Amino acid sequence: MVLALGLLLLVGLAHFSQAQEEAGPFSQVVEHRLQNGMQVLVLREPRAPLVTHQVWYRVGSRNENLGKTGLSHLTEHLMFKGTDKYKAKEFSRLVQKAGGNDNAFTSKDYTAYFQTGPKTELKLWMDMEADRMRGLKGDEKNFETEKKVVLEERRLRTEDDPVSFLMEELVAAAYKAHPYQWPIIGWYHDVETLTRDDFLKYYHRYYQPNNATLVVVGDVDPKEVLLWAESTYGKIPPGPQPPPVTAKEPRQYGERRVTVQREAQLPYLVMAYHVPNWESPDAFALELLSSLLSQGRSSRLYQKLVYKDRLALEAGADYDLDTANDSVFLLYGQPLPGKTVAQIERSLDAEIKKLQADLVEARELEKVKNQVTSSFYMSMDSLFYRGMVLGKLASVARWTLVKDYVPKIQQVSAEDLRRVARQYFTPENRTLGVLFPLKSSRPQAGGGFQPAGMVN
Repeated sequence: MVLALGLLLLVGLAHFSQAQEEAGPFSQVVEHRLQNGMQVLVLREPRAPLVTHQVWYRVGSRNENLGKTGLSHLTEHLMFKGTDKYKAKEFSRLVQKAGGNDNAFTSKDYTAYFQTGPKTELKLWMDMEADRMRGLKGDEKNFETEKKVVLEERRLRTEDDPVSFLMEELVAAAYKAHPYQWPIIGWYHDVETLTRDDFLKYYHRYYQPNNATLVVVGDVDPKEVLLWAESTYGKIPPGPQPPPVTAKEPRQYGERRVTVQREAQLPYLVMAYHVPNWESPDAFALELLSSLLSQGRSSRLYQKLVYKDRLALEAGADYDLDTANDSVFLLYGQPLPGKTVAQIERSLDAEIKKLQADLVEARELEKVKNQVTSSFYMSMDSLFYRGMVLGKLASVARWTLVKDYVPKIQQVSAEDLRRVARQYFTPENRTLGVLFPLKSSRPQAGGGFQPAGMVN
């Protein structure tokens, strides 16, 4: 009975994904470009009188220079420090007073600001966001205060978290020529020595309408939204085109190993393989491999390392295909007390060799395709997440890529998975990091793997 229900569910999800693709959760996107170069994406979703309003700037930590790292994230903090029209804290107070919420986040490729709540507030939010696009003040006092806040944030999230510290060291070793090598939050000394003049130059260079995308998703009239966009953002003159990022990571010709000794309760191991992003058709096979290895308790790594062998406290994989430049595929594990990272490494290597030697069985491949497809469509219930998909893809490539996601996931074959595993998961293409604990009586922050894609 359970088996029959499982088979029905798999078939149902396949039909569901096909029907959804025909209807298309993004089929009604209205795209427009203002005369100043700002891209506008509007998606009407009338199920509730709500809206998400997001502004995405094509600037992240990859746009920084060594010695000035952390500027993108620090600028995000300073964007909440007020303009002549809307004083510090007034922006968030007005959003929250209406029952909405607002925040921002910085990644390696972009910085985004958003408000979500009653649709009646949209015009006000557009006015406020347009105002701080060019009207930010950020006086010396606010600058120094926020710099201290960021340094404390770094201390809590990285310096006092041994696994996050390991991840930072691993990525710095994996990239030797590309700016993905430094952390989004910046190196401590770099942030410490940033000046207000550094911030203002950075802000005026990248916070321009021609370097931004406006995303509105909710119970709105697209024509009305475009009129409001013209009357708010459209008034801002374009700025000089920001300099492109031209760095490219060269091929890796040998395994690199990083060891970190920090106060921690247990050791940790992470492997990073250089892999392509969305520009390569292999990205969709890599997406499925990540899920096959680590999505849920039926995944290979959980079943083998955690459940059957009682070897790991946790084990998983992580991959982000929608980046501006080539990415890394991560495998990680934390041994249980009494077990070792050497055992974790051998077990992860064994799982990789299994992928390289054997074709994934049809039933397992169908299961992981349905997991990825159903997760994608279920996430579409969130206005914010639907807007985030549009903004993220528009920032790193083009938003229409989202229409390819499910079809290309469904096209991946078992042979594709084996070929991709053989091509990228090689010792000479990886960087391996190990945390060796120094015993301490004080509790440690964190305690597990956290994807390093964004910093709030």
